[in-house]
Amino acid sequence: MREDAKQPERHARRMAAKQKVMQERIANAQKEQGVLLVLTGPGKGKSSSAFGMAARALGHGMKVGIVQFIKGAFSTGEQAFFKDLPNVDYHVMGQGYTWDTQDREKDEKAAAEAWSIAAKMLSDERYGLVLLDELNIALRYEYLDIDQVLDDLQGRPAMQHAVVTGRNAPQQLIELADTVTEMKVVKHAFKDQGIKAQKGIEL
Repeated sequence: MREDAKQPERHARRMAAKQKVMQERIANAQKEQGVLLVLTGPGKGKSSSAFGMAARALGHGMKVGIVQFIKGAFSTGEQAFFKDLPNVDYHVMGQGYTWDTQDREKDEKAAAEAWSIAAKMLSDERYGLVLLDELNIALRYEYLDIDQVLDDLQGRPAMQHAVVTGRNAPQQLIELADTVTEMKVVKHAFKDQGIKAQKGIEL
């Protein structure tokens, strides 16, 4: 770091300028509405971030609906923690990873059943947040009709938030979303070091 950047006066001036910009942005952001968030990309942390938002919503007394696509062949820490909490409606609907099932008909049926539950949540204003974990995988393999999915997401109650996770989010979903975050891989314990999935981290 440059020595002059550490000077208290210079730092104070920079932070004052930044404060002014942020205050203007906050003052101009007056809309209140439910937001659609998409968490995608090859990096770790998509579901972890989504479940963090679920915990945040519960902290505000909101009802949370969770539907997990694809996952289901093994139990996870988030399922064990969230499924019996008050204000949580939790559904694990997948058959496991697509490379394990190797059965398109079975995967399509599971995805359709999962979406029927998700669609009901997305039409019910009692849910403050709906988490659709790994939905992007089901869309990528065309297990679901993307137009129906987009229509249901767009038609949800005005103040309902929805979070969609999974790599390879379709462009149509990205365009519809209010916030999109793409997770990037820098280094991964499993792929780079052969460390198997760990409880509390991946499971």
